[in-house]
Amino acid sequence: MSRPRSAAQCGPAGSSKATPRPAANIGTLSILSALFLFATGAVPPPAPPPPDPPAILVSRQLLASEHLALGDVIALSGDPKGSRAREFRIAGVYEPVPDPARLGMVPLEARLHLSDLLALIADPADPAASESVRSIGVKLVSPAEASAFMRDLTVRVPGLLLRELAASDDSDVTFVVLDRFHLAISLVTVIASSIFLLALMVMLVDERRDTVAVLRLIGLRRRRIFIQVLAEGLVIALAGALFGVLLAVVLEGGFNRFFQWRYDTALVFVRVTPAIAARAVSVAVPLGILASVAASWGLLRRGAMALARR
Repeated sequence: MSRPRSAAQCGPAGSSKATPRPAANIGTLSILSALFLFATGAVPPPAPPPPDPPAILVSRQLLASEHLALGDVIALSGDPKGSRAREFRIAGVYEPVPDPARLGMVPLEARLHLSDLLALIADPADPAASESVRSIGVKLVSPAEASAFMRDLTVRVPGLLLRELAASDDSDVTFVVLDRFHLAISLVTVIASSIFLLALMVMLVDERRDTVAVLRLIGLRRRRIFIQVLAEGLVIALAGALFGVLLAVVLEGGFNRFFQWRYDTALVFVRVTPAIAARAVSVAVPLGILASVAASWGLLRRGAMALARR
C-alpha cells in the first residue's frame, strides 16, 4: 500500500527541507478576498431567476390549430397590432361549452386570471381602465326573486341600469323559434305519414274483402270482426312505434359522432330521451289504430251478401 508523500523532503544526514506550495496559498487568499468583498457589499449577490410567466388555459381547438403543447410559453396581446405583448405559460387545456348559436365557428379561446387579463387589455393612458367594468352578471339562487333584487339594488345604488336576462317561464327561452320550427316540421311529417298509412290500410282491407265475407257468412257478428280489426291495428301500430324508437336509438350515436367530427364540437345534435320515446309511442299508436278502423269501417258496414258479390 502506498502512502501519501509528505511536503518535506529528507536530505543527507537526516536533515529536512520544506517545499513551498504557492498555488494553494494563492487560491486560499482568493477565496478569503471574495468572502470579504461579499460581506462588505462590494460584490453584489447573484440576481434571482426571472419569475415564471402567468399560467393560462387554452381551448382544445387552439392547441391543435397552433400546434402547441402543455408547458409552452406564448405571447398574447390585447392590441390587434401585437403591441404590448406579454408571455404566458400554457398550464392546461379545456373543452369550450357547446353553443348552437356558434355552430361552425372554431373556438380559438384562452382563459386568463382576471388580474392578468386587466394588465393585458388595460389602456396605459387611462389610469381608471383597470378599475371600471361595463357590466356585471349576477345569478340568483332563486330566479323568482329577481324583481325584488332589482328593486332593492336600485334603491341602494341609484343610477344603475338593471335588466333581467332570463325569464321565469318557458315562453321566453333562447331557442323558442327553433322549437316552434321543429314542432311545425313534426306536425307536417305526422300528417303526411298518417295519410300514407291510411292509403296502405285501405288497400290491405280491400284485399281482405273475401275473408271478411266468409267470416260474416259463417255467423260472426260485425262487433267481433271490428274488435279483431282493432286489435290487429293496435299490434301493428305498437310494433311500428317500437321499431322507430329502436332505430332512432341505434342511429343516435353515429349521427352525433359524424356531426361532432364535421364541426369539431362537443355539441349533442340528437338525444333520444325516455320522454321523447313515450311521446312518439303515444302519438303513433292512436294514429295507427285510427287508420285501421277508418279503412275497415266501410267494409264492416256492408252486408255479408254484398261482400261476397263481385
